Amino acid sequence: VQLVESGGGLVQPGGSLRLSCAASGFTFSMYRMSWHRQAPGKERELVAGISRGGGSTNYADSVKGRFTISRDNAKNTVYLQMNSLKPEDTAVYYCNAHWNGLDYWGKGTLVTVSS
Repeated sequence: VQLVESGGGLVQPGGSLRLSCAASGFTFSMYRMSWHRQAPGKERELVAGISRGGGSTNYADSVKGRFTISRDNAKNTVYLQMNSLKPEDTAVYYCNAHWNGLDYWGKGTLVTVSS
């Protein structure tokens, strides 16, 4: 089982980034997918989640209206489009796959929002 995040980097406040998480080794379409983040000195928190078919999503209040989660089950990939980024969005972003008590995590990708 592998979850590999990509797309992180340094961006100025107000900018955009698109994170990707490529999955392999399990039946991707059966798993609810989500993005989480952990800022320095803080606990990991849920950013956004998406149902198996993609028809239902949920977001942390802090990112509503700015971030969009989506998935492509044909490509075994989940995305996080991040717009209007703020310095407080700086964190390591992790991809999670969840089904029937099973949880898989990626190693994370660093997003730094700074001028």
